Amino acid sequence: MYIESVALIVDDYDEAIGFFVDILGFELVEDSPALTSRDGRPKRWVVVRPPGATTGLLLARADGERQRRAVGDQFAGRVGLFLRVDDFERSYDRMCEAGVEFVGEPREEPYGRVAVFLDVAGNRWDLLGSRPPTV
Repeated sequence: MYIESVALIVDDYDEAIGFFVDILGFELVEDSPALTSRDGRPKRWVVVRPPGATTGLLLARADGERQRRAVGDQFAGRVGLFLRVDDFERSYDRMCEAGVEFVGEPREEPYGRVAVFLDVAGNRWDLLGSRPPTV
């Protein structure tokens, strides 16, 4: 048993794909037509995920006012998603160069090096380095 995907509400499919694929380096797993939205706009089934991962993000375009209000605030201002990388410094530098907005400077925590960043919609993520060796 595993979690296959987690929905992330976004304003625009292509802008979100650009952020996750071109900037973060995720893979575009699927981009297929789906049933029409409540307001008559065509929908897509868009899934991205980090290379080698099994859990993906379903990028769901906001449909209706309630969902539009949730864009960028899906976790009520808290960090809600956690991206662990093998080389923290390289990933951090690459993301900074690509214009990713970080909220504060990187810091050391018992669970590894961490820096909070905002995704394309404004949700907070932790960029996490390798776990420190256990003693």
